[in-house]
Amino acid sequence: MTIPAIRIASVTKHYGQLQALGGVDLDIEQGEFFGLLGPNGAGKTTLISSLAGLVRPDGGTIEIMGHDVVTDYRNARRNLGVVPQELVFDPFFNVRELLRIQSGYFGIRGNDDWIDEILASLDLTAKAGSNMRSLSGGMKRRVLVAQALVHRPPVIVLDEPTAGVDVELRQGLWQFVRKLNRDGHTIVLTTHYLEEAEALCGRIAMLKAGKVVALDTTDNLLRRFATHSLRVRLERPEAVQGLGGAVVEGGWIEFGFESFDQVEQLLARLREAGAGMSEMQLGEPDLERVFIEVMNRD
Repeated sequence: MTIPAIRIASVTKHYGQLQALGGVDLDIEQGEFFGLLGPNGAGKTTLISSLAGLVRPDGGTIEIMGHDVVTDYRNARRNLGVVPQELVFDPFFNVRELLRIQSGYFGIRGNDDWIDEILASLDLTAKAGSNMRSLSGGMKRRVLVAQALVHRPPVIVLDEPTAGVDVELRQGLWQFVRKLNRDGHTIVLTTHYLEEAEALCGRIAMLKAGKVVALDTTDNLLRRFATHSLRVRLERPEAVQGLGGAVVEGGWIEFGFESFDQVEQLLARLREAGAGMSEMQLGEPDLERVFIEVMNRD
């Protein structure tokens, strides 16, 4: 039986009276592209910091490729690469020097061939001799990805990797990360761009107040929680009060429905109310709807 890439069992963490993690249980299998979602303060950063050994949980255990992050820290850390949310860098070195130093932390020498491959894959070759201070925010974030990969870890955690990154850089980054996943790397992604998680992740866990409140494949989450939507723009929106619609951005009124058979009934009720429909849109279920519904549940 294959061991999980990450095993999290009954992990708790408190900061004084604040419960950051309230007994998290989670297995992430080798080769998965896994999404870890939640609002600010849900415990994502604490969980990632615990994986990386930067925070020691109050209780429970965490293993990376079978190695305990506390009792077998050296091997656990060798198997993990973390791309942090913050732009943390050493301003005294150029990009290549920084990657060589990072290799040295893991006892790796003569790593230039692999460094060249990473630089090329992340479109950083032209910046290899540039000081970190001279790079744009998007380029600095690419260097953070390169640092996380320099020791060839099988498990990679990306904490908000596209925050502040322009569209072109974002697309290039995702192409590279998809390739890493196809090559067998386990990818764990946290992001506030839910459309990215929906497109990339095969399975998703949602955290709320330090606990896992939803865990399933992306397709199953969309089927279980999200509904289709009918959006209409009306000449007399006051006429549909009581029909269950919700006013959304742009003055549209949105109705949720489970099956397309219900659309005809909704349209008939709007005609009977004399609302005067001028525009109509049908919307598919998306992860943003799922996220909002899950977070609003008790």
